[in-house]
Amino acid sequence: MIRVAVIADIIQAPLAAQQVPLQILVTPSATISKDGRSLTFAVRGFIEFKSLAELFPYIEAQTQRWKLDVAQRRALARDLLRRGVESRVVSMADERPLETLLTHTSDELRQALAKVKEPVPPGYAEAFLVVQEKWKHSLNCWSASSSIPGRVLSNWYPIEEGIQLYGTTYDSAEHFWQAVKYHPDVTVAELTELLGIFEQQDWRPWLRRMDSDPKVYLPNAYAVEFLRHNLAPERLRWFRDELGRQALPASDHARLIQQRGATPFRFTAYEEKVLWGDLADLFHLAYAFSPPDDPIRKTLAERHFDAIYLGDRHMGFISEELRSLMLEIWKVKYLQMPRFRDVISSIPLEIRLEHFLNDGDSPDIPIPVYVGYLNQIRELARTH
Repeated sequence: MIRVAVIADIIQAPLAAQQVPLQILVTPSATISKDGRSLTFAVRGFIEFKSLAELFPYIEAQTQRWKLDVAQRRALARDLLRRGVESRVVSMADERPLETLLTHTSDELRQALAKVKEPVPPGYAEAFLVVQEKWKHSLNCWSASSSIPGRVLSNWYPIEEGIQLYGTTYDSAEHFWQAVKYHPDVTVAELTELLGIFEQQDWRPWLRRMDSDPKVYLPNAYAVEFLRHNLAPERLRWFRDELGRQALPASDHARLIQQRGATPFRFTAYEEKVLWGDLADLFHLAYAFSPPDDPIRKTLAERHFDAIYLGDRHMGFISEELRSLMLEIWKVKYLQMPRFRDVISSIPLEIRLEHFLNDGDSPDIPIPVYVGYLNQIRELARTH
């Protein structure tokens, strides 16, 4: 009996150490560590924090940043607070915060929130309760989900047999979605040349123009922060270095090499998003947000980053037509490929399919649109 008790203590001790106590989760100044490092969370995809207490001054600064009326300030503060709380809970690096929230009742959560003695902004408790209610009835569909269906429903999920889209085979839905952002004629040499042009430009005044106007910044906050992050000199060098690391001939065509060739999975889905996708998004967004008389627009248009070209279709990068393309490719994956149809149709309708990535968004297909399509395609898979 003593030996059994000792073994039980050994087994349970590390498990207990791995848990995040509910009171820690809701305490603003508390940080959560993993492997000796503090976990960060983000709002607008790129603005990172280690604790919710760090988030509060940022929220205050944002509400004072522009001339907003009282109602607008309150709405902005509530939105940023809810985004921050959800990003802290639904971590991309650690499932323990979400596990803690989902394994306690709403009453237990209220009691923990009532014990918080630190200053908190209005709506703090409500934000936690809203996030808890949402994720008790949701499945986060992304490539590192702890749920197998959650992983399979990610665009990053590798498709062994490939997926046929518009007459060509791709390794995953992600490979198609990023490859199509390049005109068929665009070469690696042209991408390298464009990066050199971007590196020579001072983007700070260009970004200040968007920062200064709430009518531009607030509806496009993720896009602006994406541009700020990727227009940094070190990031532009990273893109150029990464293209060099791939050892691609200068004459290779960007869209073609992302399609399935003789060797499947030449690029991982991660490379598709972080290298090819982010690079294309950078060029398309720079075109979309530049003033009509900005010379960079002409430079980008000459390389066909003024639209998405698919056969005879020319779609604006920020357009309903491009967004609807996601539904078209999902009809192939989830309605025409039996094994994926089985996965998506097996998830009960009372579970909402979600896609939450550290409060990141996507200008080409905003997350609310993406999630709406995902739930719509499930209904089609179940009924047709």
